[in-house]
Amino acid sequence: MIRIALFGTSADPPHQGHQAIMRWLSQTFDYVAVWAADNPFKTHQTPLVNRTAMLGLLIDEIQPHPRNIQLHLELSHPRSIFTIELARQRWPDAAFTLVVGADIVHQLPHWYRSQDIFKQVQILVFPRPGYPLDEDGLMELRQQGANVEIANMPQMYDVSSTEYRTSEEISGLPPAIQAYIDQNNLYSCQENSREKLSTH
Repeated sequence: MIRIALFGTSADPPHQGHQAIMRWLSQTFDYVAVWAADNPFKTHQTPLVNRTAMLGLLIDEIQPHPRNIQLHLELSHPRSIFTIELARQRWPDAAFTLVVGADIVHQLPHWYRSQDIFKQVQILVFPRPGYPLDEDGLMELRQQGANVEIANMPQMYDVSSTEYRTSEEISGLPPAIQAYIDQNNLYSCQENSREKLSTH
């Protein structure tokens, strides 16, 4: 049975930390389905179309380029249960693992149709710098029937999309992502804080 990692991210913008996760997933699973998503618990500054384009650039820059990572626009939905149902229609014989960050653990029990999600997929939690694993939250998930594992990734990048949007810090962004941001005039809050790479 093919093992598929479902990795949807609301990253705004996506960065090298997400790239490292995708690389690790490609070495651990048979296939990695990736999409940009709108998280109902977040307010997004950048339209989904731009975040999707940046995520595609991020995948393209993974070296050596893994053949088992693919961007799947059709899986993007604010409700994960509908994404899972779409994935099951596309790969009816696959075993699915839903990939989430440690900052999402406390949200999972409150997701729409969370019990149905837990019945259909395994949950793989990636630790994040600044977000210690919530043992109580993990216990609650398991008590609700979720099959939860913690990703054993050797290196986690201390990079934050939020910090990028609110400060001058640009480390952790691949050049292709930074160029896309500048070319499309994204994150206007930074216009007065740093020099643009491109000019009008």
